[in-house]
Formats: sequence, structure tokens, C-alpha cells
Amino acid sequence: MHRVDTNIQRLRRAPASALWPWRARFGLSAALAAALALAPWSITPARAQGPLDGEFQIDSAYVLLDHDVLELNARVHFPDNVRIRNALQDAVTLSFDVEIIISRPRRLWFNATLLDTTLRRELTYHAVTGRYLVRNEADVDQQQSYATLEEALDNLGHIDDLPILVQSQLGPGPWQVALRAGVRRGRMPGALRALMFWSGDWNRSSGWYTWMLTL
Repeated sequence: MHRVDTNIQRLRRAPASALWPWRARFGLSAALAAALALAPWSITPARAQGPLDGEFQIDSAYVLLDHDVLELNARVHFPDNVRIRNALQDAVTLSFDVEIIISRPRRLWFNATLLDTTLRRELTYHAVTGRYLVRNEADVDQQQSYATLEEALDNLGHIDDLPILVQSQLGPGPWQVALRAGVRRGRMPGALRALMFWSGDWNRSSGWYTWMLTL
């Protein structure tokens, strides 16, 4: 008890900057940040109610071989909430990424990475037409238009027959495939930059979705 009391006194005298990592990351009050800093166990915080809050996960994924080309198919559930809708209507661009890693497991050593690539797409709102636009960052000249945000997010969450690798590049199997999706804030009007900086964490990733691939 004496040690805990001493630690509490030390934290009470500590400057606010000493508690900043707790407060900045989780939006906690100074008292609660101090309590967490004193805890002798590891705490897994609940999901923050931030601007990208909502259900976010990879529901399914698999790879097919078509004429010696590996094609990725996946279903991703991206978050949808009022703050995302408002940000888009305020001319903020949101980027939607899907990271793809294929590796060959090795005993007593790190996996050998055969592919590490990211599918990058962006979502914007066109104020004149009132439609949501999806662009592939690798081909910005082509875009798809949707009447609602739900339709746009559904399109972003459907990856069908995406060529990712030629079979001859794989070598001997089996192989591990890992997928992770992400959402982050992209471009924004200059007038909003300062406000958005203080409005929460506009960068979120799903967990890894992994499986063993055999052909």
C-alpha cells in the first residue's frame, strides 16, 4: 500500500505531459489516465467511439488459380457512421486499403515473403451531383459512381478476381496468405485541416485474416 500511495503522489506531481500518451490515445481524463498508468496489469482498451467507429472486419477471403494467375476474392465490412458521411460531404477524401501478403513458412526462421502489395482506393462525395465516387489510385482516370454511401462501401468491400501473382513466382508450397484492410483520411480542404487534426483518429485497420494456401 505504501508503494501505491507513493506512486500516486508522484503522478499527482507529474506534469500533464507525463500522462499525455494515455490521454491522447484514449481521450481520458487526467485522473483516469493516472489510474491506468499505475495498473500493474496489461489492459486491452475497448474500441474507441472515434470517427471511424463501427463494424470493421474481413468476412471472407480466398485465392483461385485461373490460367496460372492467382486471383484474390474477398469480402470486407467497412465502417459506416454519421461522422464518415459528414466528413465526405465536407469534401474530405477517405482512402480504403487492402494489404495482401503471401509468404512461405520456414522452420526456425522468418517466413519468406513472396508478395507484399496493397490495393488502394479512395472515396469522395460530389456535392453537385450528390453522388459518391470510388477511384482506384492505380487508375485515377476510371471511377465508379453511387447514389448512396452504403452502395459505395458495399462496392469497396467486394474484391472479385483481382490478379495478384503468377503461379511460377510461388515456388514450392504450401503458402500463407494474409489480408488486412484499412481506412484513413486522405485529402481535405485547407480550412478543415486544423479542425480534423483535433477530431479523433482517422486511421483504422482491421485484424489480419490469414489462411494456408495449397494449389
